[in-house]
Amino acid sequence: MTEDERYMQRCLQLASNGLQNAVPNPMVGAVIVCDGRIIGEGYHVRCGEAHAEVNAVKSLRRTAIKDLKNQGLAADEIQIQEWVFEHCERATIYVSLEPCSHFGKTPPCADLLVALHFKRCVIGCIDPFARVQGRGLQKLQEAGIETTVGVLEDACKALNKRFFTYHGKGRPYILLKWAQTPDGYMDALRENDSTPALAISNARTAMKIHKLRSEYQAILVGKNTDRLDHPSLTVRHWVGRNPKRLVIDRPINDLLADLHREGIQCLMVEGGAKLINSFLQAGLWDEIHVEFGGAPLGKPGVKAPEIPTSGSLVEEECMGHRFWHIFAKSH
Repeated sequence: MTEDERYMQRCLQLASNGLQNAVPNPMVGAVIVCDGRIIGEGYHVRCGEAHAEVNAVKSLRRTAIKDLKNQGLAADEIQIQEWVFEHCERATIYVSLEPCSHFGKTPPCADLLVALHFKRCVIGCIDPFARVQGRGLQKLQEAGIETTVGVLEDACKALNKRFFTYHGKGRPYILLKWAQTPDGYMDALRENDSTPALAISNARTAMKIHKLRSEYQAILVGKNTDRLDHPSLTVRHWVGRNPKRLVIDRPINDLLADLHREGIQCLMVEGGAKLINSFLQAGLWDEIHVEFGGAPLGKPGVKAPEIPTSGSLVEEECMGHRFWHIFAKSH
């Protein structure tokens, strides 16, 4: 990795800490580097609170106090402020997403970087949000701050794939998830809820499913799944927020449009074969998770969906006699 890539990688590590609470804002990390050392860093912790750049700048105070004391100087407010301004004028700030340029719940981060006279700003990717989209970059450039854009760009976009899909495609990011037996069935044929669902997941994969649910704002099942299983769709085997529970009650495109208007950026579809196949046939998916395991059904049952040819295997994991495969849509 180049020096810029190493510091941007740290931005991504920091940004990922905002997975649970930053939504509907993107996850963003920021690192401030001066004379070859990190003197400040931060990330966007929670929607409505300070952005990554602001938290990184706030963290400079701790470094300033430590440096001043090491030099035998009084770490009073004037000395601290002088230290911060002097170092910012020589520093590079790395940010995984373009600094915002508009007033929202917090002031524009681009204005803060200009006010502190940062020497350089390295940006992972441009913000697709309509009120930013290059305006933050423009502010920095007009102020004479040296800028570099596109460092680890693919990784920066991947981190906020939900945010980018929501703003770029006008719909939530869609994850399809199902479990199937070795002989390709999701469930036995059942007519009512007196017969329990086929058990495929084990304790470990159940925990993984609930962790996944905690990362999505809404979860959707079909009417038949709701009738037969009455699933709670909670994160009871993990820690986090329960997603909004949805049962399909309108055409898919209408549902997605309504969710977009409600600000739902990501949707997990955990229904039966009929519902999942309807999303696959419409090409409305971004990611697929399939759990393979359990005993063969050995008789006719509910056939599992087929992975579309546009799906590429990007990750696989063995979890106690269960195999978890993740597919992404090829572009």
